[in-house]
Amino acid sequence: MAVPVAFFAVFFAYPVSAIVGRGLKTDGTWQFGRVGEVLTRPDILDVLWFTTWQALASTALTLLIALPGAYVFARFDFPGKQVLRAVVTVPFVLPTVVVGTAFLALLGRGGLLDELWGVRLDTTVWAILLAHVFFNYAVVVRTVGGLWSQLDPRQEEAARVLGAGRFAAWRRVTLPALGPAVAAAALMVFLFTFTSFGVVQILGGPAHSTLEVEVYRQTALLLDLPTAAVLTLVQFAAVGAILAVHAVTVRRRERALRLVDPAQTSRRPQGPGQWALLGGVLLTALLLILLPLGVLVERSFDGPGGYGFGYYEALQSAGGSGSTFLVPPLEAVGNSLRYAFIATVIALVVGGLAAAALTRRAGRLVRGFDALLMLPLGVSAVTVGFGFLITLDKPPLDLRTSWILVPLAQALVGVPFVVRTMLPVLRAVDERLREAAAVLGASPLRAWREVDLPLVRRAVLVAAGFAFAVSLGEFGATVFIARPDNPTLPVAVARLLGRSGELNYGQAMALSTILMLVCAVSLLLLERIRTDRSGEF
Repeated sequence: MAVPVAFFAVFFAYPVSAIVGRGLKTDGTWQFGRVGEVLTRPDILDVLWFTTWQALASTALTLLIALPGAYVFARFDFPGKQVLRAVVTVPFVLPTVVVGTAFLALLGRGGLLDELWGVRLDTTVWAILLAHVFFNYAVVVRTVGGLWSQLDPRQEEAARVLGAGRFAAWRRVTLPALGPAVAAAALMVFLFTFTSFGVVQILGGPAHSTLEVEVYRQTALLLDLPTAAVLTLVQFAAVGAILAVHAVTVRRRERALRLVDPAQTSRRPQGPGQWALLGGVLLTALLLILLPLGVLVERSFDGPGGYGFGYYEALQSAGGSGSTFLVPPLEAVGNSLRYAFIATVIALVVGGLAAAALTRRAGRLVRGFDALLMLPLGVSAVTVGFGFLITLDKPPLDLRTSWILVPLAQALVGVPFVVRTMLPVLRAVDERLREAAAVLGASPLRAWREVDLPLVRRAVLVAAGFAFAVSLGEFGATVFIARPDNPTLPVAVARLLGRSGELNYGQAMALSTILMLVCAVSLLLLERIRTDRSGEF
């Protein structure tokens, strides 16, 4: 517990509390009356209501669309499975501003729907919901599918032999076993949609605003730190309450599961129903995932002189005095890969230790820390970024000019993914296996190596893939702390989109395409990793 507690205390609790104090303190005195003043404003109440119900709707729609995909990837074996699994994960690592821009090109003025049928969905809730499903589809597929592929199908078959129908056997045997993984996936989707920023800002228009968008507006545009501080506290309290309820629910549904090699549970589809299910999932991936990504690729080649590599060639130069960057934008690729690798290592160490400690169920303090680990996903990234700047500026933690600041901010978002991915599998390990190893003379370290590690090795790889992916696409906090001479890919895309001109827009699309390719190649390499007894990743 020591390392995770210290990490979150220094790089999360301290910066967030400092920025909130700046907003609610006047001459050293707390002004708590500002909380009531802000929360009674009609415009703020509208923001709170929209933030909550759109997050609930996005979560329900994502589960409805993605759970069939989780089943297909867990139980079916078909050509191109590894490539498709990497492709459906790419949207999750894209900066939200790029996701919003892609769907604007599809649903907005002059977009695909407008050209074909004269239909526009920008500034509507449907555009926001579809973009959220696009962004979070991989969360459900990987989190639920990872555990689903390791469940022994013979348990469900035994229920059917005893007279249960196919659906009844699934509802009474498989669904309870998947409960923790489904709850974890729903929690992550809800947190990401509850704190949605780029998607809502681009697609929602002036009529729709979430807490995250309002915090940014109050902080960066209106310089109203008191209102931003109150909204940050509201977001913090709401997420904390949700996580506390989730922790209680998951503990009540914990059970030891029979985990098997995923290679034993995967088979080719059989019968028209299973082939139809596979076809439906492939069609969903085509329309929901590939179509928006295809728009980005097409626009990266569509220059003023026709299709070509003009925008990509422009990425190799820093430009003149009016350029957006001090260095060639192409250098952002190397920066992002280096930062993401370091952030992944930090997230695996911190998150792995936290997950191992939480597995022991050592008292209320440890159980409460389970929920606290998820708070970085629910607190405004704008607040975290500003907090880094005003707190990590004095020895021994004067990191304002250090490159390590960016991986630390990225690791904050990666740690919850590591914990939530590893925890359901760790808790499913039968405690009697550890006890048997101890009786036979194994030390705690050897028991972990011989019992836990072979069962959770696949979960570690999944956790590493998620941490690397979210580090590549982290934008909210990084945009405030990335140095101008070392931009990351999301920061570079946002800076290009923020400047007028066809060249800047084309370069943003080109960088977005490069980001997609980098993520797809990285994830495809992970898909090909094999472990001794844990099957495919």
